[in-house]
Amino acid sequence: MTKLLLDTNIVIDLLEKREPYCYDAMRLFTMAYNKKVDLFVSPMTFATASFLLHRNGADGVHKLLSYLRMLTHVSPADEHTVDNALASQFVDFEDAMQYYSAMQANVEAIITRNGKDFANSKLPVFTASEFLANFTN
Repeated sequence: MTKLLLDTNIVIDLLEKREPYCYDAMRLFTMAYNKKVDLFVSPMTFATASFLLHRNGADGVHKLLSYLRMLTHVSPADEHTVDNALASQFVDFEDAMQYYSAMQANVEAIITRNGKDFANSKLPVFTASEFLANFTN
């Protein structure tokens, strides 16, 4: 089964129903529900999503995050993740943390709306629509 790390922006697209991006995010989560892909998110994504959803006045944030957790695996983030992120050439520290967390989870690709943020990635990086257009299973 294809293992994918979702960047935080993909998760927020879904949870905040950001159009038009939420539709591709919904398709990815439907694929996970139907056991076509394994979705991973970093622990930082849960924290960032919680902050953004609370800030934007979303109701039932805990419930939304619980549903997110039911459809995803949490990629590891430990001292090695932090050390690698600190030593990396990534411009954005959060992106570096997600990348090295993805590497530890042995995912096959990263799904994001900001591919340039992962310019240093050794993993394939796709937008949700690019991945969905090319996925065969």
